[in-house]
Amino acid sequence: MSLAHNGVLFLDEMPEFKRTVLEVMRQPLEDREVTISRARFTVNYPASFMLVASMNPSPSGFFPDDPNNTSSTYEMQRYMNKLSGPLLDRIDIHIEVQKVEFEQLAERRKGEKSKDIRKRVLIAREAQRERYKDLKISYNAQIGPKEIEKFCELDTASFSLIKTAMEKLNLSARAYDRILKVARTIADLEESENILSHHVSEAIQYRSLDREFWNG
Repeated sequence: MSLAHNGVLFLDEMPEFKRTVLEVMRQPLEDREVTISRARFTVNYPASFMLVASMNPSPSGFFPDDPNNTSSTYEMQRYMNKLSGPLLDRIDIHIEVQKVEFEQLAERRKGEKSKDIRKRVLIAREAQRERYKDLKISYNAQIGPKEIEKFCELDTASFSLIKTAMEKLNLSARAYDRILKVARTIADLEESENILSHHVSEAIQYRSLDREFWNG
């Protein structure tokens, strides 16, 4: 984690790591540093990194469309339970990617160009630097509760939307903060000064693992 400081830590096949190893990441993801304590001394290492992880939906990789039925619902549940709720709470965005059908693979439709995406991201980053210029903060992911209260104000429609999501999905206070920070970033990407209801709605959609099978 410390070697990934100011960079990206990528974990491929995340549930294949031991759960005890994954749980170690919880505090560094909050504090952005790793603390190692021994009998005579304690050492802190910087660990401000972006965590990116991937996983299959089951050990076989095919659930729920496995033609050979090699993974049962129970096996898939056990596999997913290697990722605890508190760990998922600390990940801003987690989404389920559906299987790509042949027709989609064969399409020649072109997506948005990378240079256009980069331009939009740079504009959003500059807006964040300007917003937090008087604080020791560079971007939205670093803001705490006080900054969230100040910079992530919601209108009536947005508040009602996130309230409903919190109650229906039984989300934690930490997940609530993450949704607001992601919504703030989505608004920045649209060059919107205020967080609107569709920003909140999109941010909620980026927490798909808070739903069934991932609540262990």
